[in-house]
Amino acid sequence: MSMWLIIGIVAIALLGIIAGKSKKPRHQHTPIHAKAILTKREQQFFQVLQNVLPRAYIFPQVSFSAILNTKGFYTRSQFNRKIADFVLCDHQLKIVAIIELDDSSHKGREQQDAARDAMLNEAGYPVFRYAQIPNAGQLQKDLHQYFK
Repeated sequence: MSMWLIIGIVAIALLGIIAGKSKKPRHQHTPIHAKAILTKREQQFFQVLQNVLPRAYIFPQVSFSAILNTKGFYTRSQFNRKIADFVLCDHQLKIVAIIELDDSSHKGREQQDAARDAMLNEAGYPVFRYAQIPNAGQLQKDLHQYFK
């Protein structure tokens, strides 16, 4: 009986070794590819922003960690991987507004978007959220107070 037990243990061990070798390493390098910083739609909106706000500095795709700070790890973990679509700054590089350009992927994510906006508002940043690219008149109406 002990012979069968030893054979069984050896067989299981061999199967484990074989299965372990057939798996791909967890930390295997995969190819890295270039990616456009903005989608075509975001590029169109960027051009509109530049035309409407020629005195503004417009920074696209800004990490929340670059514009928000906190001492608590839990709170930081709530925003450390989030990105603002467009950060608008005045001539002194003071952030004056955040613009989010939503697409169809935001449908059903209203609560998450509201939580993102709340974090930015808590830091003192006004957030403007658009489902469509706004026209020049709408942008001037919404943002004129920041760029007089």
